[in-house]
Amino acid sequence: MDKKTTSVDGTSLAYRVTGEGPTVILVSGAMSTGLTLAPLAAALADRCRAVVYDRRGRGASGDTAPYAVEREVEDLAALMAAVGGEAALFGLSSGGALALLAAASGLPVTRAAVYEVPFNDFLPEGPERQLSYAAALDVALAAGDRGGAAELFLRLTGLGEEMIQRARQSPMWPGLEQVAPSLAYDAALMGDGLLPAEPLSHVPVPVLSAAGSLSPEWLRAGAQAVAEAVPDGAYAVLEGQTHAVEPAFLAPVLADFVTG
Repeated sequence: MDKKTTSVDGTSLAYRVTGEGPTVILVSGAMSTGLTLAPLAAALADRCRAVVYDRRGRGASGDTAPYAVEREVEDLAALMAAVGGEAALFGLSSGGALALLAAASGLPVTRAAVYEVPFNDFLPEGPERQLSYAAALDVALAAGDRGGAAELFLRLTGLGEEMIQRARQSPMWPGLEQVAPSLAYDAALMGDGLLPAEPLSHVPVPVLSAAGSLSPEWLRAGAQAVAEAVPDGAYAVLEGQTHAVEPAFLAPVLADFVTG
């Protein structure tokens, strides 16, 4: 990240701008930094001015207690002001929940696109799944157990125990532990995990909600529900893609939406 701006509460936000064209800010999900979306920014660069940033508590950005979802919306407001005053938003996974809330809040958002926000309306466990995870996460983080917090998140995503133990032995594990405290921020964003129909009904801009054809049915159903909950929504399925969507498949669809 080679640029910085400051949010209203004094938190330093690190970001990077790539390419030329309409501006789109890329919002990462849980257990990630802005660099996670750098390949997508590069794939968009010939058609869009793509902005990646480290959300508060991650990477090169700072953090200020106490946390509140509203602070992350303010972070996006500061970032938008720094890059020209208005922008489209794209949010991946739980980052999509933040993008949608920002769009509903009245920020100068031109368009909003999201990919597989993990609303659990179509899971048999319903809100119990998210609330149980959030409670266990609070316990782990209060005890300073970053590794345990990371394991909780990986289990939430459906990763098996053998794969989790392999992850613990991998070179990526220290990086996961480093950002683990920010898992509480994404848990706060998701709340009980149910689609927030009332705020979404006030999103004043076009919304594209996409999912992968190989993703679980509940994620695809949730993505379609987002498109139906906003006043001007569209649903798209990316053939052959999973939750780990490949930039080469996502970028053309996102660029068409942003430039349209």
